[in-house]
Amino acid sequence: MEKYDLVVIGGGPAGYAAAMRGIDFGKSVCLIESKRVGGAGVYNGALSSKTLWEVSNRVNYINTFLLRDGREPYELSWEHVQKIVGEAIFERKFQYSCHIKLLQNEEISGLLQFERGAASFINEHEIKIQSLENEKVVYGENIIIASGSRPRKLDHLNVDEKHILTSDGIEHIDDYPRSLVIVGAGVIGCEYATIFSNFGKTKVYLIDRQDKILPFEDDDIISMVARNLENQGVTIHHNANLKRLEQVGDMVEYELEYTDGREEVIRVEKALLSIGRVPNIHSLNIENAGVHMSKRGIHIGDDDTQTNVDHIYAVGDVSGRIALVNMGEIEARHAVERIFGNKTTRISYDNVCTLMFLKPEVASVGLNEKKCIEQNIPVKVVKIDYSLIARAVAMRKTEGFFKIIVTNDVEMRILGMRAVGEHASTAIEGVGLLIKMNAPIEVLSELVHPHPSIVEGIQECVRMLLNKSIFKSTVFKDKMSCYSLVDGVKTPLQRL
Repeated sequence: MEKYDLVVIGGGPAGYAAAMRGIDFGKSVCLIESKRVGGAGVYNGALSSKTLWEVSNRVNYINTFLLRDGREPYELSWEHVQKIVGEAIFERKFQYSCHIKLLQNEEISGLLQFERGAASFINEHEIKIQSLENEKVVYGENIIIASGSRPRKLDHLNVDEKHILTSDGIEHIDDYPRSLVIVGAGVIGCEYATIFSNFGKTKVYLIDRQDKILPFEDDDIISMVARNLENQGVTIHHNANLKRLEQVGDMVEYELEYTDGREEVIRVEKALLSIGRVPNIHSLNIENAGVHMSKRGIHIGDDDTQTNVDHIYAVGDVSGRIALVNMGEIEARHAVERIFGNKTTRISYDNVCTLMFLKPEVASVGLNEKKCIEQNIPVKVVKIDYSLIARAVAMRKTEGFFKIIVTNDVEMRILGMRAVGEHASTAIEGVGLLIKMNAPIEVLSELVHPHPSIVEGIQECVRMLLNKSIFKSTVFKDKMSCYSLVDGVKTPLQRL
């Protein structure tokens, strides 16, 4: 039986990061993957869907100008779209393949052993690997479970990935659907609604059980995203309960019941389920290792990636915490550093930078207004509109805003930020670092930012808090605002 210092189950973003960090410590590592290295981070997930979003965004941007001038819209065939997405996937796949192959070479590392097959626990140290060709057992002194997740389905629905689909099937359809209903108005549902409405080939319906999409976000963000979706022809079914969804011939029929008692039946060409994901743990036989489970995944409680079995760790989507590629990688690296580097500091989930690929894109870090109200945290809030940022004006992309939330005291430590608009993803990271460092806002106000750049808007936000902004909120009252938020009550702060 082959023995390893570290056995990693799952070759997605989290598992791959764990294996590479193990090599950094000079340890022997066995990486086990049953399907494709990269997982949902490459296929039917982060990379593929965001490539699709990028393409749709460019088509939509071009057509905005063409239609404004009364010209015919630009059309991109679905075959061409799939070709672009396929090229992106292939590039990443090729990088992983070459990397793994070379790392197994004794002259380069020799520390990595890659095994293709389905892993399952025999006991707390032994893992069976079942492939098409053979079966083998490996021994792990330490084990990291990073087996990822899969789209959640509803038991009573026939999800054939042709008519009724999940994210595993929607990107492999033959052509733009003439009509599409999306069940679920969370991040992924709204992202796919944005993508297909951007192309302008599909009538999109979005089923929202509540009165607002993206219910975890602030109202100013929700209203902007919802308005843009509706302006692109998306029908949002608010306060709607899905009573029935089934294939009828070559179509999909769904029936809704609204909170006011109304009922509605609509037929579409395709249906997309976007109701969350479930951890891939059903075939691991983790009970043989004595690992405890929770409702959301493998139970890690407050043990900082470590399960109830001391040498077994769970990271990424199976941990039941934040199901994001970047957090999966951070958790994986952290687990390895705990195992081999005696790391004692705990992971902080307070400054996680996230990005929603909507119209416009939305980046976030830390607390929002809604959370501050729920937790009864007195804060100051400052906002600036994109139309006052030179780079946004130059790009002709002036829809959006920056919003920074700080403590309601003289120190004004940053608690959170929301960036809504073009290049939002590039603007959020610096603020995330300041939150982690617990640094004062003066750091941002005195930093020399590149010009013209979107991040200059962040500097203006901070300067507004310090009452030394270039543009004055007394002049641009509809573009700049600064207020305190105490006990859920907004009070304007006097600024020049």
